[in-house]
Amino acid sequence: MDRIDVVIVGAGLAGLSCAWVLSGHGLQVIVVERGDFAGSKNVTGGRLYLKPINAMGSEMLDGAPFERKVVRERWSLLGSANSVSIDHTSDRFRNEDHSYTVLRARLDRWLSERLMARGVFVIPKYRVDDLLWENGAVAGIRAGAEEIPAHVVVAADGVLSFMGRKAGLLPPLSPKAYAVGMKEVLELPEEKINDRFNVGDGEGVAHLFLGDVTKGVFGGGFLYTNRDTLSLGVVAGIGAMMGRVPALDASTLLEMFKERYELRRLLDGAKTVEYSAHVIPEAGYDGIGKLCGNGILLAGDAAGLALNMGVTVRGMEFAIASGMTAAEAIVEAKASGDYSEKGLTRYGERLRESFVLKDLEASRRVPGYLDNDSFFSYYPETFPGLVEKMMWFDENPKGSPGKTLWKELRSSGMLSVKRLIELYRIRNI
Repeated sequence: MDRIDVVIVGAGLAGLSCAWVLSGHGLQVIVVERGDFAGSKNVTGGRLYLKPINAMGSEMLDGAPFERKVVRERWSLLGSANSVSIDHTSDRFRNEDHSYTVLRARLDRWLSERLMARGVFVIPKYRVDDLLWENGAVAGIRAGAEEIPAHVVVAADGVLSFMGRKAGLLPPLSPKAYAVGMKEVLELPEEKINDRFNVGDGEGVAHLFLGDVTKGVFGGGFLYTNRDTLSLGVVAGIGAMMGRVPALDASTLLEMFKERYELRRLLDGAKTVEYSAHVIPEAGYDGIGKLCGNGILLAGDAAGLALNMGVTVRGMEFAIASGMTAAEAIVEAKASGDYSEKGLTRYGERLRESFVLKDLEASRRVPGYLDNDSFFSYYPETFPGLVEKMMWFDENPKGSPGKTLWKELRSSGMLSVKRLIELYRIRNI
């Protein structure tokens, strides 16, 4: 049968980046997307780290509709009735294009329009039902009675990847390997965002929360400033939520999070204009599926390329880099005429040479380390309480700062063997 070069399933950053490189090499490419438009079903916190992408030398994101450059990093530990925060900023963050907040519906749609201007077909509202097979190799896709034969299928269809599972490239589903994220986009005038978050025009804040936001289970909260909106959300581990008594769902956690004192003034007068939910891969390096098979490649979330580092979450730059790398491998496969798994293995080799798998492997132990409720219950409750006791003065005599600190560290259990071992283990992750 006659085939096009490549059909890409999913018009997210991985799929669109792959199409960008392929079209630059003159290959025939079709991108299919089940949503109403590219980005309509894509959810992120979200912040895109640009440095690794810029190092790849692509002009794909030149002029992209980014929201704000992140110049302030904030982390908060939330106790049940108190909190403690760290606020970081620097000349380096302000002067260099390090990372930006983004809205995926805007960014992905913009990128798809750039692709269509280059002659790439991006077809929305297209639900793929199955893969086509020929002689044990993937040979295209089927949607209802319609078929699109292709030499290579790129599965960029998200974290649960129907295509990847059909091809037998992904491990069995496990609740512990995934989290669910609930997000709201809240409209707020640009000048109010600048004032409330102490930033200038075009400058933004990335704020992560641990502790009471998820009622002590694996996960956290996030708040990102966009140009004239805020992205606010909660992420909670599916396995952890399933085992919690009494049960809570992520949407309830988000509503409770919005009522926190720490957010009240920041959100005052903000109007919710968008509400979304998304499943997120959390297994890190050990959750990565088989990256290629005969006639098929996996990219982005579909391949499990996401990393929760505790202090930040990465995924979008992995998606872009994997899409571009997949395209380069396909170009080489076309030159050799070999679209088999062996002919496409250069994809995995290139990823291992890139920051994507190097960073994921370097943080391989992080998911296991974070699989400890202490980091979402004990520590977020203890540290704010410790600061509160250090800074509370009344009519009663108070010891010296050193004695007070030592007393509270001992009484809180922070100096117990268990806690010291937990903290010591940080050096190995």
